[in-house]
Amino acid sequence: MKGFCMGSADVVPGVSGGTMALILGIYQRLIYAIKSFDYPALKALFRFDLKGVLGEVHWFFMAALLAGILSAVLFFTKIVPLQVLMYSHPELIYGLFFGLIVGSVFLLMFSFPHYNYRYFLLLLAGCAAGYQVVTMVPTDTPENAAFVFFSGAIAITAMILPGISGSFILLILRKYDYILGSFGKLGTSDTLEALGVLIPFGLGMIAGIVLFSRILSWLLKWSYWGTLSVLIGFMAGSLYVIWPYQVRDYTESVRTEQVALTSSIVQELQEQPMAAVPPDYFRLGEIVNPEAPASEQVIVVEHVRFKLVSSSPFIPDYRNPDNDGRLSNGRTAYYQGILMMFAGMVAVGLVGWFGGRVVGQEGAGSSE
Repeated sequence: MKGFCMGSADVVPGVSGGTMALILGIYQRLIYAIKSFDYPALKALFRFDLKGVLGEVHWFFMAALLAGILSAVLFFTKIVPLQVLMYSHPELIYGLFFGLIVGSVFLLMFSFPHYNYRYFLLLLAGCAAGYQVVTMVPTDTPENAAFVFFSGAIAITAMILPGISGSFILLILRKYDYILGSFGKLGTSDTLEALGVLIPFGLGMIAGIVLFSRILSWLLKWSYWGTLSVLIGFMAGSLYVIWPYQVRDYTESVRTEQVALTSSIVQELQEQPMAAVPPDYFRLGEIVNPEAPASEQVIVVEHVRFKLVSSSPFIPDYRNPDNDGRLSNGRTAYYQGILMMFAGMVAVGLVGWFGGRVVGQEGAGSSE
């Protein structure tokens, strides 16, 4: 259950899995478990020394935690498909994400024991870096294995930090819906394609834990509040990318396949056609051989996919939102964005209240 709570926090940008681990009282154990996967453990693994690996790494704790995290990921891709809702209700979902990130920024800032000009300058530097990154990162980022590996390495590093959301990093890299969508394809006809994405992503996460987490651990130990100032600034400067009101342009690609008219997927689409909702859906095309007997007829099944190619933020017409064609659903979409931004900030405030300033407690003993 603690793993499920951590996974839920990691899937939804805003409250990080690291913060949730602090609230649940397992953060220190998590860090020790991650550090147990060190050089001796890797050496034993490559020697196929099972006893040595089991002796070095906290496998039972990590396996139970990962099972809970994976359950949360599957819940938010299969039962509550965020990767679909981001396209069908963008103002609602991005409004929630925006509110969660804004709330996290304030929660982290209020956790500081004191303020000085050095923290302020580092905060501004982080803001500038965050804004520069999101404006430089193209909307259409690569989908090759190398970039997916890189995304996994950076995301997992943020996931284990209190207050910094790995999902937010994926949003900046424009890979959030891509990764979630791949989890959603597990168990379908596109399982192999999904594994082609998730395996490099998982390997990147392992590399990130082994390498980058130690660098960040050293930085936090060396200057906890200084490092946190930069990270907070980075989050604030990156908010541009998840502003809920944006004009989003998509490209459409269609992959066709010829299947028997009696196949199960054809029957399902005939009984209940899929709504034309991004990021992808199936639809029936023409019968290839209409002159053949029904039992031998073949039909084209089209797999339609949408990919975001550009987005530009705007301020909606609050006086007459029904006439603002940039909104997905007029007045309803406008108020969904406003309400979800507020709900996101309240949710983070409640997490901070329950956690008792968890981030501040973690850094209280650090030296500058």
